[in-house]
Amino acid sequence: MNPIRRRRLMLVGLLLLGIGSATALALTALSDNVNHFYSPSDVLAGKAPQERNFRLGGVVLEGSSMRDGATLLAKFTVTDRFKNLPVQYEGILPDLFKEGQSVIATGKLGADGVFVASEVLAKHDENYMPAEVAEAIAKGKEQADRSTRNQ
Repeated sequence: MNPIRRRRLMLVGLLLLGIGSATALALTALSDNVNHFYSPSDVLAGKAPQERNFRLGGVVLEGSSMRDGATLLAKFTVTDRFKNLPVQYEGILPDLFKEGQSVIATGKLGADGVFVASEVLAKHDENYMPAEVAEAIAKGKEQADRSTRNQ
């Protein structure tokens, strides 16, 4: 093989190797920063990560919302209508936040089993439910139906 052709072939090979390595590193970095969505049933089943942030979605359980008058601490329970998970959030809740409405909270699960939220998002109108929340509720209902049939 001609020396010039060999050099070009090595250059193209090194270039492709560099591009492949950069792509692999970028995809690895992006996958570490993805916040996956979990319902309360998934979290209580142990499917959610323990040390990483994730999104918790469901409906604010009626009668569960409590606010501390002296601070911005809010405590409420998120449910998928099958399992309930207590949530603690320190900050200003969205204007549309209320019991019986869909929410998505981003944060970590504490050692005591309480989800400590760093961000809370509420639905934006009366007819909207996030697709992920609707899927989680449907999946929970399907699991409950299967368990009642097996009894």
